[in-house]
Amino acid sequence: MSTFELKLPQMGESVAEATLTSWLKEVGDTIELDEAVFEIATDKVDSEVPSEVEGVLLEKRFEVDDVIAVGQVVAVIELSGEGVLPAQEESIAEIAQDDAVETAVETLEEEVQQLIAPEAGTVSDFSDSKRFYSPLVKNIAQKEGVSLAELETIPGSGKDNRVTKKDILAYVANRGTNGQATIVKEVKSVEAPKAPAPKPTPVVAPVPVSGADEVMAMSRMGKLISQHMTDSLATSAHVQSFVEVDVTHIVEWRNKVKDAFLKREGEKLTFTPIFMEAVAMALKKYPMMNISVDGDSIIKKKNINIGMAAALPDGNLIVPVIKNADQLNLVGMAKAVNDLAGRARNNALKPDEIQGGTYTVTNVGSFGSVFGTPIINQPQVGILALGAIRKMPAVVETPQGDFIGIRSKMFLSHSYDHRVVNGALGGMFVKAVADYLEAWDVNREV
Repeated sequence: MSTFELKLPQMGESVAEATLTSWLKEVGDTIELDEAVFEIATDKVDSEVPSEVEGVLLEKRFEVDDVIAVGQVVAVIELSGEGVLPAQEESIAEIAQDDAVETAVETLEEEVQQLIAPEAGTVSDFSDSKRFYSPLVKNIAQKEGVSLAELETIPGSGKDNRVTKKDILAYVANRGTNGQATIVKEVKSVEAPKAPAPKPTPVVAPVPVSGADEVMAMSRMGKLISQHMTDSLATSAHVQSFVEVDVTHIVEWRNKVKDAFLKREGEKLTFTPIFMEAVAMALKKYPMMNISVDGDSIIKKKNINIGMAAALPDGNLIVPVIKNADQLNLVGMAKAVNDLAGRARNNALKPDEIQGGTYTVTNVGSFGSVFGTPIINQPQVGILALGAIRKMPAVVETPQGDFIGIRSKMFLSHSYDHRVVNGALGGMFVKAVADYLEAWDVNREV
């Protein structure tokens, strides 16, 4: 009997693990090529994992809600037919070759770790433990010098008492006060300074609940967003700049061309792709807004990948990313915006499509807000909020003099990380977006 091991695939550069949310096939079910076998959830996206072969589901290696590392075998499939098809033989051979390469790399890493052990201290690979630890937890433990003996003592808050990222980070933060040893480099003739007393953990008062109140559990995505937002506020020094923009020419131009655009392209022309085009041009003009912070280093991004916050039916937000946005014309931008927004609402985004953003735009005006103060989407350093477009009385300057006219106006709200973006750059960037919008050519063809 020939079998095929279906592994959890790589789902993006920063994705190391995923949660199994449901099985779409049961043991004994027939599976077609490219047919979905199970569903997984990463940071914000739920995805289906298809089969690479035809056959019958023979074994499930994980249960629902289990956390699975990338590359782990999730299911075993008995291949159809008397033997293995040539394409399947090649696939299996490639997998075996990949496993061999991976084993060789792991061996080399162990040898290197042994060579540097006198300098960095003993670092465990945790292979002797019978307890399961995710790759993320292992990486944090190795980076922070947490030994296997220490790791075994950490109580886990995850399923089956698994140690989560939150558990080990809390342990590392408090280990200086709980009597555990820490790994430090020896400094000759200098006494190590005493560590500052840890800040007391704020005490949160319990929320009173009456018999008439309804208590609802937060959704998985809601908890992830909550943690992501609080982490961002704790990481970046948020500062805001606001600019009022006259978009009368854009409103008039769009009203003139939107019907022809829909008929020709089969796509609606909204204001969003126009704003995204303006942001992409401003990022090219001010590339130091297209950066990330890594410790004491600044990473200047080569590509301009703009995330656009999209509302989901359950009220949560997701941020699909338009890759290389500066290389799209307005037609391409409109198609990308409509495609990502539509698939976001239908929960059909792929994990890679929410990864790699370098700047984010959120449209608070779609909910009627005049402006907002959005929270930066880490590890980016800026986010732009688009306010509602409103008709307002305004002073109009002409060669014949000033007069009061009715204009379409909106606010742009720019939140940026004051650790690396000063007020001048933050203000000039959002002003560049405004200048581009106000200089819109009413005779532009699209």
